[in-house]
Amino acid sequence: MQNIILTIHLIITLALICIVLIQRSEGGGLGIGGGGGGGGMTGRPGISALGKVTWALGVAFVITSITLTVVAAQKSTDASVLDNIELIEELKKDGGLKSSTVPTLDGSSPLTPPRADK
Repeated sequence: MQNIILTIHLIITLALICIVLIQRSEGGGLGIGGGGGGGGMTGRPGISALGKVTWALGVAFVITSITLTVVAAQKSTDASVLDNIELIEELKKDGGLKSSTVPTLDGSSPLTPPRADK
């Protein structure tokens, strides 16, 4: 489920980037010194089709972001990374794990590159 939502999220992101890059720059920052009419008293023209697509993709982006956050929170455990490190150290002391298969914090594991100061 999470992979499907993530794929949809990435497609929406790419589409949103493309739509924003296609749009004409309105200039004038914050609507100051606006040009042509069509927007009533604001001096800004009414929203175009590209503007509507941008809004729709923006809303979809926010919805998929929140959905991914909720799914990730449901799958997470209450244990922190430090708890996992402490558990590994306890298992190594008890002989439950071979120290050569578990990386350590000092970088002495065969899985990590050698340290430069040695």
